[in-house]
Amino acid sequence: MQRLPISDSTAPATAQPPLWRQLQATSAVLQAQRAGQSGSAALEAVDPALRPGVQALAFAVWRNLGRAMALRAALARKAPPAPVDALLCTTLALCWDPAQALYDEFTLVNQAVEAAKRDPRTLAQAGFVNGCLRRFLRERAALVAATEDQPQARWNHPPWWIARLQAEQPARWEAILDASNRQPPLALRLNLRKTTLTAYLAELAHGGIAARGIAPALVYLEQAVPVTRLPGYAQGWFSVQDAAAQRAAPLLLDGLALDAAARVLDACAAPGGKTGHLLELGDARVVALEQDAARVPRIHANLQRLGLQAEVLMGDAGDPAAWWDGQLFDAILLDAPCTASGIVRRHPDVRWLRRATDTAQLAQAQKRLLDALWPLLRPGGRLLYCTCSIFAQEGPQQLQAFLARHSDAACLPAPGSMWPRSAAAGAPVLDNAAYDHDGFFYGLLEKRAR
Repeated sequence: MQRLPISDSTAPATAQPPLWRQLQATSAVLQAQRAGQSGSAALEAVDPALRPGVQALAFAVWRNLGRAMALRAALARKAPPAPVDALLCTTLALCWDPAQALYDEFTLVNQAVEAAKRDPRTLAQAGFVNGCLRRFLRERAALVAATEDQPQARWNHPPWWIARLQAEQPARWEAILDASNRQPPLALRLNLRKTTLTAYLAELAHGGIAARGIAPALVYLEQAVPVTRLPGYAQGWFSVQDAAAQRAAPLLLDGLALDAAARVLDACAAPGGKTGHLLELGDARVVALEQDAARVPRIHANLQRLGLQAEVLMGDAGDPAAWWDGQLFDAILLDAPCTASGIVRRHPDVRWLRRATDTAQLAQAQKRLLDALWPLLRPGGRLLYCTCSIFAQEGPQQLQAFLARHSDAACLPAPGSMWPRSAAAGAPVLDNAAYDHDGFFYGLLEKRAR
């Protein structure tokens, strides 16, 4: 792995921020996540000058936090104050495995001690931080070996998460966890109304950007690039969307004879990626519904960039009386709120945010949405239920329970559970994965006349 450069604390203000400042900010992000804040929100609060480096460090910390917590416990049986614990866990997560380290281990330790000295909350414990980390460098092999039999350290997921996968997927739980820990590629969905795979790959090659075309609308970049710098961003030639998420719109629309008068509902639509895909694939009238007022502007912005139009409504999909005009829909896409357990490759903080009880609570919300939206679908129409979850309660169990409640519902062919899969060298290839993608569940329902 390529090591990141460091800068001296005496360098000019225009230089890269010193590593100790980035470690301080990363520790603060970890503390915020531990207090219940999402990683995205915690990173948004970071000084913009520090944010790119801190995001890279924070993602590496979350992917190695289980091991780091086990090592911290071995080094200090009594948990130190939260700011000190966060700094120790941050540093241990970043240096325990030299193969993954973004910086030289001695540099990380030196800069972590510097970070402790420069923060009033940790200054009194700077010697303790120094002692713990120096001991780790001396005894690394023994300490790592001593934590190897702890599932949370071995798999860097909470114990309840690991146990649930072992129970639900006894033949593939290890491969799922391994793939979930790997860094995903940047996947693009081409807007085939504006470009083609051949033309866009040529544009990327002209700009010196290595990429692979996998399907007519799917492109993987060999290395991540700021999306605003990619050719055609402002013109709406593409959207950033994981390969699994790209399955939604085609699954719902393929085989449906829809004309310009047909009505399609994208429930829980923000940020609008699937809304845009629906519009790219057909000429139907699409209604994009979103409950969160703060996320509605993102739908408008994404559609405007793509040059597409939808009727955007704000409302709770589970309370149609507040927003529905009484006209039945020909197709409904329900990308329901869920644990997001399938997208921890891209949001590694999620595994540490979720609690074992969240799944049942979210399953109740999914049931409410399904039952509320089903009467809005015309006979012969389709509803696609999907979640970015790998837990059975949010996928096959939810679908089976819905079918038991609704005799006019029939299942059509759909992928079902899609397990996370990484194409990285040495990564496991799971049986239902054609591409490198996140974990998803898809259930396609058709409404039969009574």
